[in-house]
Amino acid sequence: MPNWNAQQKILETRLQELDTKLHQIEDRLDETPTKDFEDFAQESEENEVMESLGNAGLKEIEMINAALQRIKDGIYGECQKCGDDILPERLEVVPYTPLCCNCAGKV
Repeated sequence: MPNWNAQQKILETRLQELDTKLHQIEDRLDETPTKDFEDFAQESEENEVMESLGNAGLKEIEMINAALQRIKDGIYGECQKCGDDILPERLEVVPYTPLCCNCAGKV
């Protein structure tokens, strides 16, 4: 079984970064809106973008947590669809990926 300590550290670091960013987004969204109509409209658009970024961050956190669980379970690096090994190069680029290149291309 390969040693995934480096990948685990990368995943944990990214998890901390996302947590910080999500708290910043929450703080921004919790700010009292301006009373000026034009500013309010612009803030509303910005809030939609921030919410979208927050949702993407939450999805990434979910995927990172799943990858960390796969490390604990000893199945990290195995494709969750076909069971083949995921190329180390792919895991370097997308360390939380649950799929090999072949299966990811079929989704």
